[in-house]
Amino acid sequence: MILDSKFVFFGNTNFSAIVLNSLVKGGYSPALVVCNPDRPTGRKKILTSSPVKKLVLDLKLPLYQPEILDDDAFQTLRSQTCDFFVLADYGKIFPKEVLQIPALGTIGVHVSFLPRYRGASPMQSAILNGEQETAVTLYLLDEKLDHGPILAVHKFPLDRLTFLELQRQSAILSGNLLMETIPKFLRGGIEPTTQDESQATYTRKFTTEDGFVDHDLLKIAQEKGGATAVEIDRKIRALTPEPGVWTIKNGKRMKLLEAEIRDGKLILKKMQNEGEKPKSQSF
Repeated sequence: MILDSKFVFFGNTNFSAIVLNSLVKGGYSPALVVCNPDRPTGRKKILTSSPVKKLVLDLKLPLYQPEILDDDAFQTLRSQTCDFFVLADYGKIFPKEVLQIPALGTIGVHVSFLPRYRGASPMQSAILNGEQETAVTLYLLDEKLDHGPILAVHKFPLDRLTFLELQRQSAILSGNLLMETIPKFLRGGIEPTTQDESQATYTRKFTTEDGFVDHDLLKIAQEKGGATAVEIDRKIRALTPEPGVWTIKNGKRMKLLEAEIRDGKLILKKMQNEGEKPKSQSF
């Protein structure tokens, strides 16, 4: 299908890039893609493009990289005369003036069954909490966080997915759901559903401290298993690669990179001692 309406796509991350790539391959090419300016990364502070910019350059799409959505950005976006915006992991608050630019509104992509797990870390939080299923939700942005009326939801089992696996699967499903939903949305075939505020929960960005595992608890998880093993396994699946899971062994930091539960006990499959390369356990 070739979309006959114009839209602007906002995003920055690997998740955003997968969603955008799915849309373009499906014939839904944006009139403009908006992402962050290049950032210095790593110890050497090398100026690095976001995954979305790298994809946009490859696809030869129009690109715009404002630092903030200020008056200049407002004028640029308004000049596109687009029907709607699509936002997928852009990571910035939209001012009211920007939200009012597209006639049909802004479609947000969120990886949870809204209103549960609003905020910065819905995928990681769902894994940590042992959810059996999760969802991708499309909703219309308003001025509150992940608050607007819902357009479409696709639920799917969480199983034992890691964060990176969940991120990729969710992004692919989000792209498909967008392509399924946008035509209905444009012809007025969807009645947006108000979120139930009594069911709202919020997530936060995780820090390095959140990834710490006490070495004594790690030994219990490995030797005795039980709830401690389940909790540490979830933490490794949720917080790898960022911010990372770690413990202190013999006075040095050891990263816990991959694990599984076998016979109720935690089995470390991959770890990395401080100053060394990652190593895998063979069983």
